[in-house]
Amino acid sequence: MKNLYVSVVLLQLIGTCLCQYPRPCANSEGLRTKECCPVWDGDGSQCGAMSGRGFCTEVEVSDEPHGPQYPHSGIDDRERWPLAFFNRTCRCAGNYGGYNCGECRFGYWGSNCAEYRESVRRNILTMSPAEQQKFTSYLNLAKNTINADYVISTATRAEMGENGENPLFSDINSYDLFVWMHYYVSRDAFLGGPGNVWRDIDFAHESAAFLPWHRVFLLHWENEIRKLTGDFNFTIPYWDWRDAQTCEVCTDALMGGRSPLNPNLISPASVFSSWKVICTNPEEYNSREALCNATGEGPLLRNPGNHDRNRMPRLPTTADVDFTVGLSEYESGSMDRLANGSFRNVIEGFASPTSGMAAPGQSTMHNALHVFMNGSMSSVQGSANDPIFLLHHAFIDSIFERWLRTHQPLRTHYPRSNAPIGHNDGYYMVPFLPLYRNGDYFLSDKALGFEYAYLLDPGQRFVQEYLTPYLEQAQQIWQWLLGAGILGALIAAIFAAVLIVARRKWKRNQRRKRVPSFGERQPLLQSSSEEGSSSYQTTL
Repeated sequence: MKNLYVSVVLLQLIGTCLCQYPRPCANSEGLRTKECCPVWDGDGSQCGAMSGRGFCTEVEVSDEPHGPQYPHSGIDDRERWPLAFFNRTCRCAGNYGGYNCGECRFGYWGSNCAEYRESVRRNILTMSPAEQQKFTSYLNLAKNTINADYVISTATRAEMGENGENPLFSDINSYDLFVWMHYYVSRDAFLGGPGNVWRDIDFAHESAAFLPWHRVFLLHWENEIRKLTGDFNFTIPYWDWRDAQTCEVCTDALMGGRSPLNPNLISPASVFSSWKVICTNPEEYNSREALCNATGEGPLLRNPGNHDRNRMPRLPTTADVDFTVGLSEYESGSMDRLANGSFRNVIEGFASPTSGMAAPGQSTMHNALHVFMNGSMSSVQGSANDPIFLLHHAFIDSIFERWLRTHQPLRTHYPRSNAPIGHNDGYYMVPFLPLYRNGDYFLSDKALGFEYAYLLDPGQRFVQEYLTPYLEQAQQIWQWLLGAGILGALIAAIFAAVLIVARRKWKRNQRRKRVPSFGERQPLLQSSSEEGSSSYQTTL
């Protein structure tokens, strides 16, 4: 009963991993009606309508034209997302969120979602060993826990039948849920027939939505871990890789060191050595014209530093980051990987961080880290298998935040039309449910309830980077500290009492020695012995 109560409280206080297909909708009825407006248990109504939390409404997708990179129409489930699956979903009011409006939107907490709270993402290298271990254990827990609220699709919508008579959905653990999402948003489009695909399509990379999409992805990750663990203070840490010469987080205490038996594998001493990756064989899926079904495909691979030096000669430097942040234009030209002078294209890594010009055949900035890892991270569709992905993208997001604070762009700076498919301002992010438009997340983290430690002012930074770790450690052992404090206070009190009694006894003894046996006089003041005289007070 206690565990049930805790679960209910958790669901009220935090958002879940609002992504992919909610279980209440992943069935024949949901596919037939094309409606995903689940009941909120809090009042028994769809979308919590009786409590004013939201209502079930028609999905209105943007009809703004997209660029020429994808010349097809009506062949891919991700076009005009989410209409291939649902055309009615919950629209939440105020600060409410979630697929049934039973949760809170980013940054808000409490049963009525009225409390704004700001969390701080910290540098993993400045966290205490206990905090680092907690982070890796949380990831391992997610990898070994089937998600209770969401499933993935293992087939296209057409394969599920016109009326949804053959719903093809599958359970998945909470870690791999996000790996699968990253695969699904970036996979090739099936044109019909084995191996017949369109490769120049990606709803989260190579154009304007790269930064907003990954920002929402990280926010959902944090919410999922909070739901799993009950740790309301959890935030994804970042790895500040500026000027790094090696993989500083590739140790057994953190993301896993190199195996002494095989340089491509994680050390057996790491919790990640037993992990199995998913969605890493895109050519196989294309040849079968099938979606990744999240079956384990082998061990996590990583061989940092043993990459193609011609493609990526060095990791990004502080100067590279500063130049990138200084670019004033968010998107430019063709708004794809050939764009010049585009902040997005430079930070993503298709353009030079010294000139801003497109650099075909080179991998800079964000892309550089993926290439450097030389393993699971170096494949776009399977890159989220490596937990370093989270640390890396948290730092990329922090650079995005620096740029937003530096230039304070209006929303009109984000492309409204003619970006590659999936990247216009009004396009709903694939494959999130509930729905989020790209342009809605072209804004500072202050509105979303999180902050980065290294972007704080010096006083706040000292508290977060140095004082907070010690306070958190003290919180973990507060019972021991309280007991030790009480015991110490008791011992001090006893010692003080003994001293007081001893001093009083000593004073009494001194007075007895000084009083004559006949009790006639006692010294009042005593002058120097050289004077040879004393002052006395006569006892009456």
